Amino acid sequence: MTQGMLRDDALKGRTIIITGGGTGLGKAMGTYFLQLGANLVITSRKLDVLQKTASEMETATGGKVLAVQCDVRNYDEVEAMLKQSLEKFGQVDALLNNAAGNFISPTERLSANAFSTIIDIVLKGSVNCSLALGKYWIDQQIKGTILNIVTTYAFTGSAYVVPSACAKGGVLAMTRSLAVEWGRHGIRTNAIAPGPFPTKGAWERLLPGDMAAKFDFKNRVPLKRVGEHQELANLAAFLVSDFSGYINGEVITIDGGEWLQGAGQFSALEMIPGEMWDAIEKMTRSAK
Repeated sequence: MTQGMLRDDALKGRTIIITGGGTGLGKAMGTYFLQLGANLVITSRKLDVLQKTASEMETATGGKVLAVQCDVRNYDEVEAMLKQSLEKFGQVDALLNNAAGNFISPTERLSANAFSTIIDIVLKGSVNCSLALGKYWIDQQIKGTILNIVTTYAFTGSAYVVPSACAKGGVLAMTRSLAVEWGRHGIRTNAIAPGPFPTKGAWERLLPGDMAAKFDFKNRVPLKRVGEHQELANLAAFLVSDFSGYINGEVITIDGGEWLQGAGQFSALEMIPGEMWDAIEKMTRSAK
């Protein structure tokens, strides 16, 4: 399914912030939000990438995109990003916590700093953005919407991506907790748990060289295919729109049945011998 799902004006007049919005799945979801009439704020640490993406998005859709450099690990930068968004568009209606970091590795090979890096981006970053937007919405009596991108191994765990599993599990707990606490303010909080949706940059870093071809995710999915970006964009657009107005505290899995077939997206990597992990580590470092 590569067609848009919602009517053309489904997000008209809304302003949506997407963290990690300059590339990959964030870019795909943002492009569809624009097609549905939304204004967009995209953030990441790389301003040049954001500006290029913003220009491409505006040309393709005719929408308005604000690119803001922001390291979501730093709360002061998040507040500054929100201030710029309000100055540009007047109001912010939804937050998509999409910024993430990950790498595959046997856990005993990781440093404490490696753990901290992933947890700070994924969990602390999502907390910082949710807190800033929540304070703003409650103060202004705006019925905002938070959508978090988690993963199927947030509820199963997965070997070889333990920092990411810990962080995404925390984001899932935050999703359900805020849905209850902030629901009385009209603020909805939901999450999507995607299965395999290949993106060039992220997957090349995770599985460098010919590893992606050898570790074929299609074989793990009952439908025997990976996801199309538009399929994820359709679900995200629905969850930030009024059409999902009675959905709150939910995590929706979109993975072709993968997690039911075998928990832990990366657990099968136990087949990799130690010397191959050395080679993978070298390729991963060079890809950065």
